[in-house]
Amino acid sequence: MKQGLIHIYSGDGHGKSPAALGQAILSAAAGENVFIIQFLKGKGVKDSEFIQRLEPEIKIFRFEKSDENFDELSEEKKTDEIINIKNGLNFAKKVLATGECDLLILDEVLGLIDNKIITVEDLKNILETRDSETDIIMTGISLNDEICMLADEVSKIEMLKFKCW
Repeated sequence: MKQGLIHIYSGDGHGKSPAALGQAILSAAAGENVFIIQFLKGKGVKDSEFIQRLEPEIKIFRFEKSDENFDELSEEKKTDEIINIKNGLNFAKKVLATGECDLLILDEVLGLIDNKIITVEDLKNILETRDSETDIIMTGISLNDEICMLADEVSKIEMLKFKCW
């Protein structure tokens, strides 16, 4: 019986979500079922033809209805989206409790803490529902000691140089 690990891909650089997607592809190629739940991504990659071709091995979910960035929404729309986001988190809990997938990626979940939609304790409660064999990858910009304590492995992605073509 394998022991599932919790990974965090964090930092201000670009590449956290692509790194998680790369791991999703590797896991799917090994015959594993992968679920990706996206948060705070605006349109995200849900409608991507490429991602759709990866089903049924990789399933992507996005519970937010707006294609706009969360920060740009009116307070009324933010309230609606927070309900949708919490539905996504409840779905994540269900998936973890039932062991429905081998790898669960919670893309930009750390941003929910930054936006005060959830607390670190809320995230910890979600992670505690997991089947012990399920791997989890969480992505987001911010990282602190309390969040680090939730993970077995933490990777920090930082931008060293930015060049416009």
